[in-house]
Amino acid sequence: MEAFYRTHAYLVEHTNAPVRRDLMDEIDWNDRLIGIKGTRGVGKTTFLLQYAKEKFGTDRSCLFINMNNFYFSGHGIVEFAYEFQRRGGKVLLIDQVFKFPNWSKELRMCYDRFPNLKIVFTGSSVMRLKEENLELHDIVKSYNLRGFSFREYLNLQTGMKFHAYPLDEIRNNHEQIAKGILSKVHPLDYFPDYLHHGFYPFFLEKRNFPENLLKTMNMMVEVDILLIKQIELKYLSKIKKLLYLLAVDGPKAPNVSQLAGDIETSRATVMNYIKYLADARLINMVYPEGEEFPKKPAKIMMHNPNLMYSIYPVKVEEQDVLETFFVNNLWKDHKVYKGDKYTSFLVDGNLPFKICTDTMRVRNNPNVTYAVHRTDIGHGNQIPLWLFGFLY
Repeated sequence: MEAFYRTHAYLVEHTNAPVRRDLMDEIDWNDRLIGIKGTRGVGKTTFLLQYAKEKFGTDRSCLFINMNNFYFSGHGIVEFAYEFQRRGGKVLLIDQVFKFPNWSKELRMCYDRFPNLKIVFTGSSVMRLKEENLELHDIVKSYNLRGFSFREYLNLQTGMKFHAYPLDEIRNNHEQIAKGILSKVHPLDYFPDYLHHGFYPFFLEKRNFPENLLKTMNMMVEVDILLIKQIELKYLSKIKKLLYLLAVDGPKAPNVSQLAGDIETSRATVMNYIKYLADARLINMVYPEGEEFPKKPAKIMMHNPNLMYSIYPVKVEEQDVLETFFVNNLWKDHKVYKGDKYTSFLVDGNLPFKICTDTMRVRNNPNVTYAVHRTDIGHGNQIPLWLFGFLY
């Protein structure tokens, strides 16, 4: 146990989160079992350690552990939690909980046996905490940690403290909001870099970002999908090839029969693989309003623009990048559906949006909201695209 305390103290002491994530204030930390999901690379480990640093410092009542530790190949979570709370432990932070077999049953046992112990754990976005782990259904509070928004990236690069705005406020007050931001920085100076490499916090590491992202994407498939969905290793190459083909095709409706032939499997299996890729936050599926999986999506897009530049940079179309940015930002709190032939997307069933590369592309329809690139300040129903990066 002392080894775990020493590791915890070292990690907390050396944790320096570059941006304080808003999720820190959105979580009700009084709940006894909290799950924080997120795609690989968005900073879940740092988030846990930052929580420990803010709330507890070096106090031994809080302890961070990682299920990668070989100790847990011979010992259970319940056994460890019992010893921790016996020593006065109050808050146990468990990173990568899905690496432990029967983790959900063990967490349930901890919840039932140790009423004075709070557990906060991180897991992959592929995990379905309540749908697939019925023992946790009525006790776990689940949250999602996303990659950096453009706002968070801008705060990091400029030292500012811009806050987020809900969609209604952006739609109704975008001119005033934009003017306030522009009085301090020029967002379009930072926007291209964000689209290329700003979503994943590890861009701060002094390593080759595209190579690092490719490595992370491989881990998403090899660990987050294969391990959690318990898929045999021999099917790995098929899933990777499918992801590549979807990226190369660009944002459009998938030809499921063609894809099934290309990766030599059934149409049903292709659709399941597509769902797994979406759960891993590698792609987004956009449907017509009223439709959902297992129907074929109207459009498959990469989850965020960084992935587009990394997986197939020779065929990155500006319009596709801008639409991917828009959908990724709206996805957090809104429903995004396929638009009609005159619009790009329908948001929340009643808000049509058209994504435009510049003001010259706007054919002004008063019933449509235009998200316009290459503009600092909009007017009326024309809003700068970069401002949608302030939704979270």
